[in-house]
Amino acid sequence: MNSSVTENSQVTRHLRYAMLALVVILLIGTIGYRVLGGEKYSWVDCFYMTFITISTIGYTEAVDVTQYEYGRLFTVFVGFTGIGTLGYVVSTVTAFILESDLNVALRRKKMREKIEKLEDHYIVCGSGRVGSNVVHELEVTGRPCVVIDSDMASINKYLESHPAQLYLHGNATDDDVLLNAGLMRARGVFAVAHDDNDNLVISLSVKQLNPRLRVVARCHDLKNADKINRAGADEIVSPDFTGGLRLVSAMLSPMVVNFLDDMLKSEDSLRMEEIILPDSLDNKQLNTLYLGNRDFVVLAIRQQPRGKWAFNPNPQHIMRGGDVLMVMATPEGRIQLEQMVQDLS
Repeated sequence: MNSSVTENSQVTRHLRYAMLALVVILLIGTIGYRVLGGEKYSWVDCFYMTFITISTIGYTEAVDVTQYEYGRLFTVFVGFTGIGTLGYVVSTVTAFILESDLNVALRRKKMREKIEKLEDHYIVCGSGRVGSNVVHELEVTGRPCVVIDSDMASINKYLESHPAQLYLHGNATDDDVLLNAGLMRARGVFAVAHDDNDNLVISLSVKQLNPRLRVVARCHDLKNADKINRAGADEIVSPDFTGGLRLVSAMLSPMVVNFLDDMLKSEDSLRMEEIILPDSLDNKQLNTLYLGNRDFVVLAIRQQPRGKWAFNPNPQHIMRGGDVLMVMATPEGRIQLEQMVQDLS
């Protein structure tokens, strides 16, 4: 369960206990003064005597206990326990107000500050079944992201298992919300809302605000795919279409599917990654990248400018700026490889 929900439930529970304790003290005091004072004092007088003792108002005693030693001791007991209980009630009520309002505002402010510091992150528009899986995979592979969703219940459901996830509560079709998520500093956007129209508007908005960003959009109805593509999406994925291909693959190539499933289900297993080579690595041998790193394997290279594939390249293969390495790597291996490419740039 996320931290805000947990803290709020704890404060609510403490408030219930405090109010119950106060009611018990008032009952004990009222009944006690009735017994000590006798029937000449009404129940209202006894309750009033208990109340002014607890609240330290200090009016004239409604129930005269000055002639009774036990009565004065009982007043000391009521005052001591009652004042302590009343103080606990006041502090708990104050904490409840802070947790409900001020603390929520402070957490949102801290969230915004963290988002403002992000660079080269991803923005996931939608936190439903598809969006939550996208966010989880980004987290597992060490890629920071911000979730945007107008349904706070959907966000809270994901936060139950990932309380540190950064998010914005708002409509991803709103330009201001996208900009607040760091759109101008991001690396890519996932448009995975429930509605194709929303994904179309998100793709269009992103490309208008920051044309360099890569947009991958979810498409429910394939007849809308061309529209979303024209709106600016670089890649379109239909869960139904992809699911159909997955079913066929499971029948025809079960071992291949099992291998890929094992990669994606394990948080510390291998992943298929791609690395774009900078111009500074032009004319250098591929084995330059192998030094000190055994956590990745280069499966293929997409050579530029004609886009030809070189499968299973040998270590002496000459790299060109703009080539794309297709590698199988652990999350740590990918980070090391990216760092090595950057250091050699």
